[in-house]
Amino acid sequence: MKNLKRVTALLMVAAMVMTSFAACGKKDDSDQTSSSSASEETKTEATATPAETAPTEEVVTVEDVQLKVWGPQDEQDILKQMCDTFNENHPEWNITYEYGVVAEGDAKNELLKDTEAGADVFMFASGGVTELVAADAIYPLTKNEAEIRAIHSEVAVNSGVVDGTLYAVPFTPNAWFMYYNKSMYTEDDVKSLETMMAKDLGADVKNFSCDLTNSWYIEAFFLGAGCTLFGADGTDETQCDFNNDMGVKVGNYLVDLANNPKYSEEADGKFKEELKNGTLAAGCSGTWDAATIKEYLGDNYAACKLPTINIDGTDYQLSNFADFKSIGVNTATKYPLAAMALAEYLGGEECQKLRFEARQVAPTVLSLMEDPEVQSDPATLALSLQTTFSTIQPTITKMNDYWSPAEAFGNGIINGEITKDNMQEKLDLMVGGILSTLE
Repeated sequence: MKNLKRVTALLMVAAMVMTSFAACGKKDDSDQTSSSSASEETKTEATATPAETAPTEEVVTVEDVQLKVWGPQDEQDILKQMCDTFNENHPEWNITYEYGVVAEGDAKNELLKDTEAGADVFMFASGGVTELVAADAIYPLTKNEAEIRAIHSEVAVNSGVVDGTLYAVPFTPNAWFMYYNKSMYTEDDVKSLETMMAKDLGADVKNFSCDLTNSWYIEAFFLGAGCTLFGADGTDETQCDFNNDMGVKVGNYLVDLANNPKYSEEADGKFKEELKNGTLAAGCSGTWDAATIKEYLGDNYAACKLPTINIDGTDYQLSNFADFKSIGVNTATKYPLAAMALAEYLGGEECQKLRFEARQVAPTVLSLMEDPEVQSDPATLALSLQTTFSTIQPTITKMNDYWSPAEAFGNGIINGEITKDNMQEKLDLMVGGILSTLE
């Protein structure tokens, strides 16, 4: 009996141990199953496609922006088209535009009158960049500067750089050359102004037209003959030798040219009408007139670099000022990021291509300069060739003192007030006006 109780007790202990092991085994299986299930859920969530997960809506903040944009009259239609495209490409800004008609040559002076009332983004002649910087009226283009420098020609970019800082986006060389009617002149004829003027084209036809009363044109004769403005590199504000011996010879040459019955002085686009009606064989302008002149001359349309002039038996290549039409940002803008982005776009490849297609405006973007369509255009080729003979327009602030005295001298040539007899006196007066400093 005692043995039976002992066996029964041992059996009960054994049963309890087995139950305990079974319970432990169930607990381990349960934990493993839970862990595996959680792992599968995590894996499923990580590999789920966007359609299987709840989309997260990105909140885009749209900034209301008001920008005033200045451009010349012949740019207005295409400018609005460009700005509309810029809007479509930049949903982060809701831009309202105000457009102003201001020529590139006038933009600097207009902006300096009142920067607060001026345009946020403006087209201007790069020769004025130093004065704008000195007046703290133009914004450094810190947004995408590397990209701007990379796509444009180096000389074009440098026209908007002051002390190493980029202030402007170039969009076309700003210089002039010669258009001519190839039914009246051959390619050899237009190499020399003497050859052109000697040709008999008929009593009613003028052989050559220029704008001697415009101080952006008359300098080509002085610079071509070797005279300098503000020194050899254009930075010495104490130097101008337009009144030296060679300057006197150039002045006398201009007197003879103006008095030649075969010469036509340009005024308010008159030369284009003369080309149109066949009463002028050749005239000077830039690519901004290319489309109009091409329409007027038709199959006789041609363009070339400026001719040489002959003084005392020596031929001198006319050398005009060259700068670049550029786009700047006003320091008074309330929206510098949007304004800088717009300036970059308006001077970029897409807009330069549009300008070329619409008005044969020569590009500064390297890829476009190699475009076959661009290279096949007579005006673009003429501009490119002439700029190799041009003198880079000085960018020092003193350049502002050049324009009025030179214009007055040109007017004196055309109205007969300046003659060979008083040439030295009048040249001295012009140079004195350029170099003088008003207190």
